[in-house]
Amino acid sequence: MADLLVWQGDITTLNVDAIVNAANNSLLGGGGVDGAIHKAAGPQLLEECRRLQGCPTGEAKITPGYRLPARWVIHTVGPVWQDGARNEAELLAGCYRHCLALADEVGARTIAFPCISTGVFGFPAQQAAGIAVQTVRQSLEGQSSPDKVYFVCFSQEDADIYHSLLRSD
Repeated sequence: MADLLVWQGDITTLNVDAIVNAANNSLLGGGGVDGAIHKAAGPQLLEECRRLQGCPTGEAKITPGYRLPARWVIHTVGPVWQDGARNEAELLAGCYRHCLALADEVGARTIAFPCISTGVFGFPAQQAAGIAVQTVRQSLEGQSSPDKVYFVCFSQEDADIYHSLLRSD
C-alpha cells in the first residue's frame, strides 16, 4: 500500500512524478491551483490543453508538466457544490479514481493532489477530504503504483483535516 502523506505549500514546487490540477471543464486555466499550475508550467501547457478539448466533471486527462518539477500534470474537474444531493460526492470520488488510473498508466510512482473542489467550487472541506482519503485508499488496493500520494494543502486548516483523517486509522 502506498504511503499517504500531507504536505502544506505550493503544489507547483513539488518534485513528484505527477501533480493533479483542479481544473475547470475547459482545461484552459482559471484561478487558484489551476492558474498557478498554468503559470508555472508555461505556455506549452495551455497549447496542450487546447488540444484536449475540455474534460467532463469527475474525469481526468493528462499532459506533460513542461516547466514544472513534475513530469506529468493530471487535470481533473471536480464538481461544483450545490447541496450535496446532486451526485457531488460520487463525481469527486471519480476525480481521484481517474487520476490514480492515469498515474498508474504512465508509471508515476509519486502523485500530489490539491484539495479538489473546495475553493471556488464550494465543496465542504471536511467532507471533500474524507472522500479523497477513502477513495485513494480503495483505488490503490488493486494498483502497483503510485508508491506515495501527497495531499497538498495550501492552508493549515486543510492540512489539519487531512492529518486528522490519516491518523484516525
